[in-house]
Amino acid sequence: MAMNIELRLAWRNLWRHKKRTWITVAAMVFSNVLLVLMLSLQLGSYQMMIDNALGLFSGQIQIQHQDYLENPKFRDDIVHPQGLVNTLKQATDLETISSRGVTFALVSSASRSYGVQVVGVEPQSEPLVSTIPGLIIEGRYLQASSSKQNEDPVAEVVLGKVLARNLKVGLGDELTLLGSGRDGSFAAGVATVVGIFNSSLPALDRTMIQLPLDYFQHLFASENRASYVVLNTPTPLELTQLNATIAELLAQQRPDESLQVRDWDALQPGIRQAIQADLSSAAFMYGVLILLVAFSVMNTQLMSVLERTREFGTMMALGLKPWRLVKLIFLETTMMATLGMLLGAILGAMLTQYYHVVGFYYPGMEEMAAKFNLPERFYPDVTWFATFIGPIFVMIASIIAAIYPALKIRKLDPISAMRAV
Repeated sequence: MAMNIELRLAWRNLWRHKKRTWITVAAMVFSNVLLVLMLSLQLGSYQMMIDNALGLFSGQIQIQHQDYLENPKFRDDIVHPQGLVNTLKQATDLETISSRGVTFALVSSASRSYGVQVVGVEPQSEPLVSTIPGLIIEGRYLQASSSKQNEDPVAEVVLGKVLARNLKVGLGDELTLLGSGRDGSFAAGVATVVGIFNSSLPALDRTMIQLPLDYFQHLFASENRASYVVLNTPTPLELTQLNATIAELLAQQRPDESLQVRDWDALQPGIRQAIQADLSSAAFMYGVLILLVAFSVMNTQLMSVLERTREFGTMMALGLKPWRLVKLIFLETTMMATLGMLLGAILGAMLTQYYHVVGFYYPGMEEMAAKFNLPERFYPDVTWFATFIGPIFVMIASIIAAIYPALKIRKLDPISAMRAV
């Protein structure tokens, strides 16, 4: 009963000065809308950056020799990779799995030569784990070789736009590859250019070529071997569980091959480092915004306390304990903060949903977007975390800000307070 009276009294006190209350609530709502939108855009851009970086080539998970990541040697490979791929498909119910062979070689055209990374891929499954097959701007992607026995593998190659320009080659031209086989033999072959891709990453477009895996194995004397197996999952949140499942499978079926499962965090640690650095700078900005709102709340409540000094003095003289008045101030602040949180979260979610449909455009970001293979427009997602984490911090900071006005009440002397003007 007493609590109901206190709640009604606190609610009534808020609207004794409607203009002041609404100004404070409006400051909370404005900051909450900003926090919801900015955090949604930030988290959405991180996910987009991760998806684009991993989807381009590295994938979310790789199975490789335990020494391959630190020192990628051609001989640190996987035996019978196709058998491993089939086993993984059965164990994980995923089809987005493919094997690759990787080495380095000298590639020559009629007029120029360059050292490049040579990647052997499975043409039929590579589109499931990489976006490069969809980035072909001239010609076509690699085709799978015939399944007929005793038939030579198809000798064809796709390469980046920058490398094609440097080598001065086009569709139908032949490239000569010179390198070392896995057994130390001299590897030499000729492949026909069937496609040119543009990943928008010059470092990749000028340093990598792709061959069919069977031709790669034939050329570099690595039959039935691959450098690693790459795997993608449509549900990134299940990566930890998937890693554990694959690690257990490898321990049971291939205990002597020193194979290890590595997720994208180990494969590309720079992504997480960039995200953490950006989050740190953003957290400072968010903190300043929340602090400004907290000072606004403290100012509002302090003015309210000063205006009601005589009222509080009279109530204390009638026997009301100071802590009951302190409780009243905190109830008023909590109501005001809750109203600001709910309105801000709702409006912020609505604004985020709008930009989720039409996209959010950063003026002048075209070059940076192209550099990191990102689209020019960002499409934030409405999530519970992004919608409520900022407003909740604003609410907590507002309640903490009421401590100073509340302490003023505890120091009131009833007689002096009743004489206050």
